Amino acid sequence: MSNITIYHNPNCGTSRNVLALIRNSGEEPTVIEYLKTPPTRETLVKLLADAGLSAREVLREKGTPYAELGLADPKWTDDQLLDAIGQHPILMNRPIVVTPLGTKLCRPSETVLDILPNPQRGAFNKEDGEAVVDAKGQRV
Repeated sequence: MSNITIYHNPNCGTSRNVLALIRNSGEEPTVIEYLKTPPTRETLVKLLADAGLSAREVLREKGTPYAELGLADPKWTDDQLLDAIGQHPILMNRPIVVTPLGTKLCRPSETVLDILPNPQRGAFNKEDGEAVVDAKGQRV
């Protein structure tokens, strides 16, 4: 059983790159497709606390009902924003990764390298071709 969990959206390039970087370290993480299986409010609160993020900092604007719900307005409390994420999980930015070394919102994708317990096992290029890790497993 893996000690790494990724809150993943397979339709998101950044999320796919992060998952591939985790696998490039030799780990097979627990993959939670959060749009199919949204985290509970309690889990979301813990993820945010562990990552040092506020509810506003985890909100995703692009491709979500963010604008139509008026979530840019500073009047919304963290509790209200958490309610909105609960009702519309697409509002949660991704991917969030949990490892023994910490919890992070991994944007850009290479930030996952900061919390992976094992080194990269070889070269890695993002889907767009950008080199992230060289053939020796070192961050570029």
